[in-house]
Amino acid sequence: MAGLQAGAPTPQSITVHNRSRVLEIGFSDGAVFRIPFELMRIYSPSAEVQGHGPGQEILQTGKRNVDLLDLQPVGNYAVQPSFSDGHDTGIYSWDLLYDLGARQDELWTEYEKRLAAAGVDRDAPMPEKGGHACGSH
Repeated sequence: MAGLQAGAPTPQSITVHNRSRVLEIGFSDGAVFRIPFELMRIYSPSAEVQGHGPGQEILQTGKRNVDLLDLQPVGNYAVQPSFSDGHDTGIYSWDLLYDLGARQDELWTEYEKRLAAAGVDRDAPMPEKGGHACGSH
């Protein structure tokens, strides 16, 4: 999990827009980002999504209509969202949220390439979870 980098911009406002499914964050450097819940969900920092090392990422699908049910603070450095698909283990540090906001176009392009390489559609349902026993699922 990425921590808060010294001198990095910090949130001045966080607004959940449920109808448009975006998290709006205004940062101390003046940047304001509207991050779609879907983007947050498919790039969750949790082991369930990222795996336990490089190359172990789990491609997320079927998250277009995911809702944000709750958003809890984690210390002074992050928030932990609960999504409508039951995912609630990702801790999103301020620098991660800033990165998601600043790199949205690049991240969407990367996601579309991963979908194409896997031969799946963005709206395809997630496969059933296997017998993975790390406790992160």
